[in-house]
Amino acid sequence: MNVHITGHHLEITPAIHDYLTGKLERVVSHFDHVIAVNATLSVEKLKQKAEVTVRLSGKEVHVEAADDDLYAAIDSLVDKLDRQVQKHKQKIQDHHRGEKISDAFAAE
Repeated sequence: MNVHITGHHLEITPAIHDYLTGKLERVVSHFDHVIAVNATLSVEKLKQKAEVTVRLSGKEVHVEAADDDLYAAIDSLVDKLDRQVQKHKQKIQDHHRGEKISDAFAAE
């Protein structure tokens, strides 16, 4: 997994970098097919904004969150991202494991 973090009107300190990558590990632990993560952290007047685009196999997921505190924005962002990645994972799973097509038609 490639993680690229940029700051817009904000310097990315090692503490912020480590905090965000640590939080993103939770998403990777739920879904192994994460190809790349592009994160942008920015400051707009009094709001701290965090944006993430995650490239999965076959899909891109984009999530935004804003808060007064950057760490709270990152927490909210990771919660949203985790829900979307789990939703994508459930969609791609085969829900009819073990059932063959011929068995389904034979029952009718």
